[in-house]
Amino acid sequence: MRNRDWAFWLFLTPVLAALTIVVIIPLLFGFYYSFTNWNGLGRLDFIGLKNYINLFQDDAFLSAFWFTVKFSIASIVLINIIGLGLALLVTTKLKTSNLLRTVFFMPNLIGGLILGFIWQFIFIKVFDSIGDLLGIGALNGWLSTTDTGFWGLVILTAWQMAGYIMIIYIAYLQAVPGDLLEAAEIDGANAFQRFRHITFPLVAPAFTVSLFLTLSHSFKIYDQNLSLTGGAPYNSTEMVAMNIIRSAFTDNEMAYAQSKAVIFFIIIAIVSLLQVYFNKKREVEL
Repeated sequence: MRNRDWAFWLFLTPVLAALTIVVIIPLLFGFYYSFTNWNGLGRLDFIGLKNYINLFQDDAFLSAFWFTVKFSIASIVLINIIGLGLALLVTTKLKTSNLLRTVFFMPNLIGGLILGFIWQFIFIKVFDSIGDLLGIGALNGWLSTTDTGFWGLVILTAWQMAGYIMIIYIAYLQAVPGDLLEAAEIDGANAFQRFRHITFPLVAPAFTVSLFLTLSHSFKIYDQNLSLTGGAPYNSTEMVAMNIIRSAFTDNEMAYAQSKAVIFFIIIAIVSLLQVYFNKKREVEL
């Protein structure tokens, strides 16, 4: 770094300045505000750890956090399984593989709010119509219970993100040397054995990237939650991001909401870093 010339620092300065102004300074101010009683309008007083003590006794926040954890686990597993399956499908010798890649990726281009309203119509109107037509009671009243609301969010997120994760897996699958697969096939290895012992170890870095992206995305979802269920029924499908927003802008408890955001940030950072560390370690072992 000491050998870099002035041009390097000249081009880097705008990026560092933007990062400092937009990310670092607000992060530090937010961390400070979490130790106050600021409501967004009046004067603020330093109250120490009171907000942090209260949030660990807040049943609504703890319920939203547990719901978010369950949702994230289900979404991460489903998105990566579907994404890998789609990648394996479109990397085969299909005449329509390019078309399928476009079709599978398109849901990721639709905004979260719009997706939520689209799937709300599907779950409520379409499912009810199919349930009445076929006499399947389980299809009636979707999104009216906590369980169906949970799986509705999982289905929506998987449908949106699977195509995006598919692109990552495709990049690594196409980098697998074909001669290794041909040699294994000549030696008598079936398709599963070739995938298990050759393809899977070589695409292990893709799992690290995909798990990181799906984990961070699943934990931070807000717009889909807002438009699909709005936290109903009785806030039982409310996720952490929505709980924080409501504390800040509905209850005008800015400092309390900020303390929730700080704890949420720390948890996501720890989980993400641990996931990357253990997956990188597994890559070396493979």
